[in-house]
Amino acid sequence: MFGRTAISSTCRQVSQSSRPFVSRYAISQSLQLTPHQIRLLSSETRAAIDKAVASAPVVLFMKGTPETPQCGFSRASIQILGMQGVDPKKFTAFNVLEDEELRQGIKEYSEWPTIPQLYVDKEFVGGCDILASMHQNGELAKILEEKRVVVEPEG
Repeated sequence: MFGRTAISSTCRQVSQSSRPFVSRYAISQSLQLTPHQIRLLSSETRAAIDKAVASAPVVLFMKGTPETPQCGFSRASIQILGMQGVDPKKFTAFNVLEDEELRQGIKEYSEWPTIPQLYVDKEFVGGCDILASMHQNGELAKILEEKRVVVEPEG
């Protein structure tokens, strides 16, 4: 699952997340989805996403890879993280185009309808629009520095 051997092999070992059960009706009301658009995450998918989110201090679910983004929003998110000085050793990205289960599952997991999605220290930060706003107002720099995920200046 997700085209990542490490994630795939550990899917079965991770127990279901401790997130509370939410009814289909509650999900449809909060996200304004029709019953045909709603499907609950399987425990295997939730466990795999939990493991992916915990795989590095900074995790981006995106279309494409950091080297070859497949959409403008993913490209912009990578550029923002680069301008912020995120340490490549503390960063990983998952290409949602490699796995339809991941592509749909991450939206349900975060309750956020778009991709890319950024997680810092296992916490959902937001999509490209949120990142751009936080980058412009300095909030993103503050979070990344507090979490110690930026490259330390030499000297």
